[in-house]
Amino acid sequence: MGKKLRIAILYNQPVTDSQERRKYISENGQLNEGPPLRKNSKVSAQKKPTAFQEMIDLSEVGVLEEMEDIRTALNALGYRTSIFNVDSNMDRLYRILVDEKPDLVFNIVESIENEAILEMNVAGLYDLLRIPYTGAGPLALGTALHKARVKEILTYHGIPTPKFQLFQPSDKIALNKGIPFPVIVKPAREDASVGITDSSVVYGPGELRKQVRWVFEEFEQPAIVEQYIDGRELNVALLGNKPPVVLPISEIDFSGLSQEMHKIVSYEAKWMHGTVAYEGTKGLCPAPLTSGQESRIRAIAQRCFELIGCRDYARVDLRLSREGMPYVLEVNPNPDISDDAGFARSARAHGLGFSETIGRIVESALARYGLTR
Repeated sequence: MGKKLRIAILYNQPVTDSQERRKYISENGQLNEGPPLRKNSKVSAQKKPTAFQEMIDLSEVGVLEEMEDIRTALNALGYRTSIFNVDSNMDRLYRILVDEKPDLVFNIVESIENEAILEMNVAGLYDLLRIPYTGAGPLALGTALHKARVKEILTYHGIPTPKFQLFQPSDKIALNKGIPFPVIVKPAREDASVGITDSSVVYGPGELRKQVRWVFEEFEQPAIVEQYIDGRELNVALLGNKPPVVLPISEIDFSGLSQEMHKIVSYEAKWMHGTVAYEGTKGLCPAPLTSGQESRIRAIAQRCFELIGCRDYARVDLRLSREGMPYVLEVNPNPDISDDAGFARSARAHGLGFSETIGRIVESALARYGLTR
């Protein structure tokens, strides 16, 4: 029997980094008064964090659960594993990679210094050091976080996506002709539903200006405004390469939300256990679709995977309008693959257990590098 491959699981330490700090996160996701936050956090220890900045900490802690799930699965599959917390220290990361040079990195680094856009640079370092790794490369990771660029690529290739407009802080905040209200306002360079609240859906110029300015102030980045598609929300998980397997399509069931709430996957719906938004949004897989709808959505998802340059695994989020038209919202390389996440739910509907799903991701990555287990 050959030597077991050594897989290093790399993640970046959340803002609330230690067990001592984690205990200050309450059940509803609010960060209570506790030790000062890291100096490189967007939230200064000398300035009281806003309610939304408090929520950011909870989303980052989720990567710890993902890491543990992956390690358990890899160990069960017979791989040798090690865990490395990047902790936003690139010098230390470089030294570890050079000294230890794992056979494969399972890359779940989602940010550096609390900046999601910097995750692409970590993948770039793996490439420079010629260390094999799972998931998307730097170009795909960076492109996917540039929401306006993704929509431009999709539009060019004839893939339906909601009409949109990008606002810089210096711009006059007024919608172009052809973009009707209501619209939804999002940070232009975030993921994991960061910056999306029930107030993100706006119905007139006054609300629009207020929400766009909120994005400028909270996130110090452009705001993307897109036509709000009233309809169903679907997630399409893809696994493997050339071509990827399209797993059973999931639907987000919003029936548990109150009448006045918008049917969207807000930050609360994604992360805030115990809230109405979280408890009122449940995944359903497979989604009830006609054969024609399913065929079209599967083809669109595969094309998105190819156009953005995803590898090994990805998720495409869509809205299905009341008229039955699918609109791509986002393309997500390296999505959350925790055992309780939507990706794993789709894999189970396909007949894959969690460990088998993680094994397929590893095998896909190894095959790209011409390696075998």
